[in-house]
Amino acid sequence: MGVLINVLIPIILIFTIGYLLQKRQAVDIRPVSAVALYVLTPALVFRTFYERELNSDMLSMALFSLVFLAVMTGVIKLVSYVRKWPKANETGMMLSTVFMNAGNYGAPLIAFAFGDTAFAYSIVFMVIQTMLMNTVGVYIANSANMDAADAFRTVLRMPVFYALIAGVVFQLTGIPVGATYYEALDMLASAAIPVVMIILGMQLARISVKSMDWKLVSAGTFLRLVFAPALAYVIALLLQTSDTLTTVLVVSTAMPSAATMAMISVQFDSNPQLVSSITLVTTILSVPSLWVVLSIFQA
Repeated sequence: MGVLINVLIPIILIFTIGYLLQKRQAVDIRPVSAVALYVLTPALVFRTFYERELNSDMLSMALFSLVFLAVMTGVIKLVSYVRKWPKANETGMMLSTVFMNAGNYGAPLIAFAFGDTAFAYSIVFMVIQTMLMNTVGVYIANSANMDAADAFRTVLRMPVFYALIAGVVFQLTGIPVGATYYEALDMLASAAIPVVMIILGMQLARISVKSMDWKLVSAGTFLRLVFAPALAYVIALLLQTSDTLTTVLVVSTAMPSAATMAMISVQFDSNPQLVSSITLVTTILSVPSLWVVLSIFQA
C-alpha cells in the first residue's frame, strides 16, 4: 500500500492536473510540447551526460534497447502472421507496444521510487527511447514511403541528439560550465520532468476512443504491460546488468504505451484509433500493474 500512496498517487495527481487543464481550457499542446522538446528536455539530457561519466552501463542500456526492440518487433510480426492481421493492425500494434512511456511517466516514477542513481539511469534510457521513437517509430508509422535515410534525417533534427553529444564532449574534455550558466541550465533541466508529466495528462485528455476493438486492445495491453517487462527481465539477466540498472530497465519497460506514438500515428494516419485506444487503456491499467512491479522490486 505504501507504493501506491507514496509513489503512484503523487504522480497520478500531476497527470490529473494536466488532464483537467486540457478538459477545462482546451490548451494548444503544441507550443507547450515544443518548449519541453526543444528547451527543457535537451537541458536535462545535457546535465545528465555532463555530470555522469560514460560507462559500461550506458552501453548495456543501448544494447538492451536494440535487443528489446528486435524481439518485440519479431513477436508482433509472428502474432500478426498467426492471427492474419492486416498491415494496418500490425503497424498500430507495433507503435503501441514496442515503445513505452519511459520519459514523462517512467522517469518521474523511478525518481520517486528509487532515488537519484536510478533516476539518472532512467534519463539515459529515456534519451535512447526518444531516439528510437523518432527514427524506428516514425519509419514504422510511415513505412510505405520512408527509407532509412529519412529516419536518420529525423534524428538530426532532434535537439536532444545535440544535447547528448554536447554533454558527452563537455564531460570527456573537462570543459567547465560557469557557475551562473550552470544554475540557469539546472533550472531548465529541473523543470523538464514536471512539465512533461503535465503534457502527458493533457495528451490523454485529447484521446478520443469511440469504438474499441477489444480483442486487439486486449492483446496490445497484454504485450505492453505483462509481456514487455517479463522480456526485459530476461534480457537484463542475459546482459548481466547491475541490480539497480535491471530495476530501471524492467520498470521502464513496464510503462504504458508512449503518448508520443499516438501523436505520430495520427500524423502519418497509421491506425491512430488502435494506437490511441491501447495508449489510454494501458495508461489506466498501469496503476495496478506498476503497483505490482514496484512492490516486487522494492521488496
